[in-house]
Amino acid sequence: MLVRQAPDIRTADITDERHYVNRRAWLRTAVGGALATAAVAAVPGSPLVTPVSAQAALPNVKKSGYTVDEKWNSYEDITGYNNFYEFGTDKEDPARYAGKMTTRPWTVKIDGACAKPADYNIDDMLKWFPLEERVYRFRCVEAWSMVIPWVGFPLADLVKRVEPTGKAKYVQFTTLMRPTEMFGQRDPVLQWPYTEGLRLDEALHPLTLLAVGVYGKTLPNQNGAPLRLVVPWKYGFKSIKSIVRIRFTESQPATAWNQSNAREYGFYSNVNPEVDHPRWTQSRERRIGEFFRRKTLMFNGYDQVASLYAGMDLKKHY
Repeated sequence: MLVRQAPDIRTADITDERHYVNRRAWLRTAVGGALATAAVAAVPGSPLVTPVSAQAALPNVKKSGYTVDEKWNSYEDITGYNNFYEFGTDKEDPARYAGKMTTRPWTVKIDGACAKPADYNIDDMLKWFPLEERVYRFRCVEAWSMVIPWVGFPLADLVKRVEPTGKAKYVQFTTLMRPTEMFGQRDPVLQWPYTEGLRLDEALHPLTLLAVGVYGKTLPNQNGAPLRLVVPWKYGFKSIKSIVRIRFTESQPATAWNQSNAREYGFYSNVNPEVDHPRWTQSRERRIGEFFRRKTLMFNGYDQVASLYAGMDLKKHY
């Protein structure tokens, strides 16, 4: 990866990855998005963001000690400003279009190097583990951030339940592939379906969360319903949405952004203010809802994960 001192530019000045990867695909999506925006605007009182009252409350949610003492972003921020390219490349597209995605019935295939491979129903999984609320910083590679009250359970609990074998060194995750409902998958902006991965020790870290809700309610579709990953010390694209498969592997799995542009998106993707993205600085960030930019923290402020990378060159293994 090219490491250099980049200027402290505003997020608005960044040339987005979608332009860089596939300009023609972006133009098709942008034109469609503009027409759809006009159509929505023509209908009085048609909100882009489903109000929190419309989401089902999650029962018996406990507070967690894994919480930051910072002001939460609003529900409108969290549900209205998203990256979910399966529904389009603009930040408002997921809120505008993701409501078409069907989230029941929903099964998650767990396979690979584990003792209990099977297709697991999401509603059965929710009965296995107690839910807790965790308020995490969430940092996007595009240099913006939020503070989000997720609801979920530790990924480690699920990993231990399915008993990975000695061959399991990594975990690969796959997003739903359904172009009839996720029209962004019709354009080759990325290699579909979307995939991500973690080392097994990263997956087992107590901070790593499988989220099923936000603000005490079920996840809206645009936030990755009904099941998504949250890895708070890594850039947001590592926190894969709408998971349908979890596979244990012996070798490092392919990941969507790394396949599309390995120079800019490495496998680890830890928040590291000392390693610039080749086209913008990572040393500062814009918290959504704030005017001034703030200093980016190493590992997004989650210093307890530093031991996972002891002895590694985090500029080389970006």
